[in-house]
Amino acid sequence: MHKTDDLTVLRMKDLKDFIGLSRSKIYEMLDPKSKRHDPEFPRQVRLGTAAVGWYRGEVVAWLESRRQQRG
Repeated sequence: MHKTDDLTVLRMKDLKDFIGLSRSKIYEMLDPKSKRHDPEFPRQVRLGTAAVGWYRGEVVAWLESRRQQRG
């Protein structure tokens, strides 16, 4: 069972504000060809032909996993 917050979709502006990274850094983490690729970073959700977003719950889980890695 998901909490409603987990299913909230963050658009790019909200995602940037939420995690404190730039648009270019986010797309670098998504790009498997980039040296900054992060395979654990949440995948985009297609919302329409030109619109994407990220589930807030997945972003929060990614942030918490990074916190745990750093101890």
